[in-house]
Amino acid sequence: MARKHKQEDPLHAALEALKRVSEAFARRRAQLARGAGLTEAQWRVLEQIAAEDFMPSLFARRQEQTPAAVSKLIRQLLDRGLVEVSISTGDARKRRYALSAAGRQAMETVRKDRQRAVDRIWSELDARDLANFAAFAADLAERMERYEKSETRRKSESQRPEKTRRSGAGVRK
Repeated sequence: MARKHKQEDPLHAALEALKRVSEAFARRRAQLARGAGLTEAQWRVLEQIAAEDFMPSLFARRQEQTPAAVSKLIRQLLDRGLVEVSISTGDARKRRYALSAAGRQAMETVRKDRQRAVDRIWSELDARDLANFAAFAADLAERMERYEKSETRRKSESQRPEKTRRSGAGVRK
């Protein structure tokens, strides 16, 4: 049986703590959705519909889902009476989505449950610790996003065909 190191290095301790926080947030998000009788995916759609100007195709792209998957979610929400749909007054080709009374109630349930958790978990933390955490988390997120973009760019560049000097034809690496 492998023994744990008596003193874990700070990098791995930070990564492990971040993993635990991330997993706890994911479990809590699922718990909040279930408390309102929703799946997480349904909750995400309701959040976007509540924000107005909901466009299923744009939502699908942002969530990296297929339009068919988003259409299925919308049908589920319509079947459950959580969403209402009408033809847009400005453009008859577009649909206008809105939360029904039941949809607003589901979102209110989530909001209240979330606020109760925030009050219990975060309210007793020191304001300076929260400010330091917020600054650290923002910096970490920016670093991760920059790295993600650079890796995406690097991989797309390495997959482009090279042009030869003489023919100009593409040659794969």
